[in-house]
Amino acid sequence: MKFLVFNKKAIIIFLIIISSLAIVLGISINKNIQTFMPVNNVSVVIDAGHGGIDGGCKGKVTGVCESELNLIYAKNLANQLNAMGIVCSLTRTDNNGLYDKNATNLKKSDMQKRKEIIEKINPTLVLSIHMNSFPLASASGAQVFYKKDSQSGKTLADSIQLQLNKSIKGAKKSSKVGDYYMVNCTNLPAVLIECGYLSNIEEEKLLQNKDYQNKFCYCLCCGIIDFLNK
Repeated sequence: MKFLVFNKKAIIIFLIIISSLAIVLGISINKNIQTFMPVNNVSVVIDAGHGGIDGGCKGKVTGVCESELNLIYAKNLANQLNAMGIVCSLTRTDNNGLYDKNATNLKKSDMQKRKEIIEKINPTLVLSIHMNSFPLASASGAQVFYKKDSQSGKTLADSIQLQLNKSIKGAKKSSKVGDYYMVNCTNLPAVLIECGYLSNIEEEKLLQNKDYQNKFCYCLCCGIIDFLNK
């Protein structure tokens, strides 16, 4: 991975851009969140989980569909990363699934298509966006998962989890190994982010709030930049 060396003037310009981005998005930058130097030659694949007939879990009160929220967060994150000069590609850009409608196993077809997109783009890193659900209504907290035995995946997950833990109420303290297809299907640094629980009334409301979405995705950006600068 190549790093771009910045002079003092370039660093100042970047800090101004970051501050302007936060103002435009209406984000109050937490003093605990660091601002990082950008790197060049970086691309990110952002995967909005589910889609089409597979809506994922649903909100307990509003009935909001996970697949819709996943896409909102994926687009928000892509916009913020683009503003930082990072190239992003989304596995899906609408509410349709990626599966072949004639496939005998739609879920398998959908997952395979996501893998093909990652392999074609060969990005610097991969993030898969999801919402969580659990029978116990009190379960809450954003958490980042990574592939077992993937050191780069763990480093990425830890960087993002740290930023979430600093600024997002109830976020888990540490990332965790997760046996998920989207982190297992590639050897690239890849994480799956459970942004919160739609089965938790408080988080269901927060996850649909635009200011909260901006803040959450900004934390993801900071975690990514932190990882890249390591």
